[in-house]
Amino acid sequence: MCYDIKASLEAQLHRARRRADAQAVEEIIEKLAPLTDLPIYHTSGFSHPDLLIYTDRSPQFPEVATWGLVPHWVRDEEQLKKQWNNTLNARGETIFEKPSFRTAAKNNRCIVYVDGFYEHHHFNGNTYPFFVYRKDGQPMALAGLWSEWRNPESGGILNTFSLVTTTGNALMAKIHNNPKLKGPRMPVILPRELEDKWLAPIEDELDIKQIQNLIREYPQDELTAHTVAKLRGKEYPGNVAEISDKVNYEELMFD
Repeated sequence: MCYDIKASLEAQLHRARRRADAQAVEEIIEKLAPLTDLPIYHTSGFSHPDLLIYTDRSPQFPEVATWGLVPHWVRDEEQLKKQWNNTLNARGETIFEKPSFRTAAKNNRCIVYVDGFYEHHHFNGNTYPFFVYRKDGQPMALAGLWSEWRNPESGGILNTFSLVTTTGNALMAKIHNNPKLKGPRMPVILPRELEDKWLAPIEDELDIKQIQNLIREYPQDELTAHTVAKLRGKEYPGNVAEISDKVNYEELMFD
C-alpha cells in the first residue's frame, strides 16, 4: 500500500530539471506550484492533495492532478465521493482488468516524483510509522495512472491519479506487516532507465506485457528506512518539515 508520502517541490521538479530548461522550470514554479499543496512533508492520500504528475501526453512538463483516480465513467460528484478513497492505489497485478483502472492502464500512465513514502509497522497492538526513501537521496519515480474527468454539472475538468503498487521487497516485509493483508506491498518505483518505458504508448499485446514487466519490487539494497513521529491521532504534528526526522521507540526493535 502507499497512502502516505513526502513530496518536496525539488523532488517534483526532478524530471523537468533534467532538460536543463531554466525557463520551463521557472514557469512550473510560478504557474503550477501555487496550484498544488507543495511542499508536502507528509500527507495522506485520503486528504486528496494536489501534486505535479508527468503524463504520457506531457512527459517533460508536469500537470497538476489530485490524488485519487476518478474514472471517466463516474456520473456525478456523489458517485465521485463514494469512489475516491478506493482508487488511491492500483494493484499492479490487475490494472488491465479492473474497471476503475483498465482504461488508464492502457492509455494514461504517469510518473509521480516524491522524496519517499511512509508505511506503518504493527507491534504489540500498536502501529509505528516508518519513512522509506532511497539511500542515495534521489527522488523516487513512482509509477501511476491518471484520468481526466469532466464534471457534468459544472463542465470543469479534474485531473486525478492513482499510484500503482506491487509486492513488497524484503525491507517492506519487515515493515509492512499489517495482519489484515495477505503480504507486504510497496509502490512501484521506476529506475531512471525504465521511466520512459512506463510512459511509452501501448499498441499491441506485446506492449502490455512490457508494461506489466515494469511492475516489480524495487531492490531493497537501494532503499533505507527509519521510524518517525506518529502520523495519526492527537500526537500527529502535522505537515511540518521535521515529520520525516528519525524518532526512536524504545519498545520497538527493528534492524
